[in-house]
Amino acid sequence: MPALQRKHTTTRQAFPPGGVADAGLSGGSAATGYPRRMEISRDALARMIDHTLLRTDATPAQVSALVAEARELGVFSVCVSPSMLPLTDDLASLKVATVCGFPSGNHTPVTKAAEAAESSRLGADEIDMVINIGYLKAGEAHRVVEEIAAVREATTGLLKVIIESAALTDEEIVTACQAAEEAGADFVKTSTGFHPAGGASTHAVALMAATVNGRLGVKASGGIRDWNTAQEMVAAGATRLGLSASRAILEGAPA
Repeated sequence: MPALQRKHTTTRQAFPPGGVADAGLSGGSAATGYPRRMEISRDALARMIDHTLLRTDATPAQVSALVAEARELGVFSVCVSPSMLPLTDDLASLKVATVCGFPSGNHTPVTKAAEAAESSRLGADEIDMVINIGYLKAGEAHRVVEEIAAVREATTGLLKVIIESAALTDEEIVTACQAAEEAGADFVKTSTGFHPAGGASTHAVALMAATVNGRLGVKASGGIRDWNTAQEMVAAGATRLGLSASRAILEGAPA
C-alpha cells in the first residue's frame, strides 16, 4: 500500500511538559524522544497515565471515585465515557479525556464529529477516537483520513486516534499512523481494550513510534496490568499510557 503524503504537522504537545527531562529519564534517546531500555521513575510514569474507566456499567459514583484516585496517584488525566461529561468533581490539575466512535469505530464521520464537538463543549481536553478499521482493511485509507479530519475539525483539544493495532498487519499499522498524521491528529493509540484481537503490544508500539518518529505521541492501551509491562511500553516508544489498573501498576514500581 503506498505511503500517504503528510499534509499537516501538528504543533500540539505530544510529550510531557519539559520533554525527556520532565519524564524522569536519562541516557540516549530514541526517535520518539524517550530513551529506551531505561528505568523510569514511579512519578514520571504516573504523569504519562490516562486513568481510565470505560466500563459499560460504570456509574457516576464510580467516576467520582476514579477522579479522586487520579488526584491521589498524580496521573496526567482521567478518561471516561462521553455520557459522564461534564465532570463536576474537583479535578485539580487533571486533564479530562473521553472517547469517540467507541468501541467499534463503525460510526459515520458526521456522527463521530458531532460526538467530538459535544464532548469538547462539555469540557473534554482530549478526544480518543476509533477509526473504521474496515476502511483500512478494504484499502480505503483516504476514507480513514477523511473521518479523522472531520473529528479533528470538531475537536478543540488533543486528538488521539485508536487504530486497534492487534487487529492489523504491520503494513496496516503504518498506513493507519500515516493517515492519522495526515489528518492532523496529535497521537496514535493502540487499542480500545474491547477488541477480541487484544490490546497493546511492544511490537505495535515500537512500529507506531518509528512511523510517527516523534511528530505525534504514541498511547499504549489495553491489557497493561503491571509495572514491568508499563515500563516495556515506554521503552518501546509510548509517550502516554491508558490504564485502568493504575494503582496496582504504580504500587509495583521499584522502591
